[in-house]
Amino acid sequence: MSCKPILIVAGEPNSVFLEIFFKSLKKNYYKSPLIIIVCKKLLIKQMEYFGFNLEINEINLDNVNFEKLSNKKINIIDVNYDFKNIFEEISKKSNNYIKKSFKIALEILKKNKFSKFINGPISKKHFLEGKSLGITEYLAKESKKKNEVAMLIFNKKLSISPVTTHLALKDVHKHISKKKIYIHVKLITEFYKKNFKKIPQIAITGLNPHCESNFNNCEEDSIIIPAIKNLKNKNFKVEGPFPADTIFMEKHLKKFDVIVGMYHDQVLTPMKALFGFNAINITLGLPFLRISPDHGPNSSMLGKNLSDPKSLVEALKFLDK
Repeated sequence: MSCKPILIVAGEPNSVFLEIFFKSLKKNYYKSPLIIIVCKKLLIKQMEYFGFNLEINEINLDNVNFEKLSNKKINIIDVNYDFKNIFEEISKKSNNYIKKSFKIALEILKKNKFSKFINGPISKKHFLEGKSLGITEYLAKESKKKNEVAMLIFNKKLSISPVTTHLALKDVHKHISKKKIYIHVKLITEFYKKNFKKIPQIAITGLNPHCESNFNNCEEDSIIIPAIKNLKNKNFKVEGPFPADTIFMEKHLKKFDVIVGMYHDQVLTPMKALFGFNAINITLGLPFLRISPDHGPNSSMLGKNLSDPKSLVEALKFLDK
């Protein structure tokens, strides 16, 4: 039985994504056909620039048979994008191109009941324009799952999940709730049960230093501790709250599968210190499994042929089944 295709949106055209995409195909063989939504002309130009020679199959959406696509070629859905140079500065110029790419992808996912989706990085500043906090929230909104998703940065040894994502630090405390913590733990537990046949051991951090504060009604007392008690009463395997400055010590890492933190950098900073780019960004709660390599557009590395494809390779391997 052939594997279902993996659908890929290339994302920001002025990013390192196509470079790492080519590199991810150099030494790895995937059973699943890969479909990439991208500007064909740009892909060919960058392929030539980086010295790759990969076979292309352009897809016509009006008569494509997704069951018969080759996994020996790059299957392309061409989206027009006007460019003068193959590497340009990131700007709003690419917004319509990216928006159209996501629209095509979401239509395919819904119509053909695909469940495997990867997107390349985008510029939050230019593409989202403050309308969504990140692509996690953008896809949740487009999929009508606005308040029912969670970001999981996954690694086999340890994963992390921030309850709030791309928020200013001064606003984090306003967006923490017992309901959000519950949704995160529930989605993470369902993910591990489905994919690994296990109930994960989850640690939950506090918000304040040392999980304490000298003011009344701190978030640990009013939100986090009651949320943990409620989760334990419903038989989820959770412990906490733990101070964020000690939870990533080795004795804890051996005990837990996932650390749920209250804000983005509280858990992503130590995660990247431990594993670098050997992790993938998974959005839980969507109608499909969405994965993004754990890096941004990285415009400072454009054209240098030095970008590491490890995160994309891990994403493709995870979905290649």
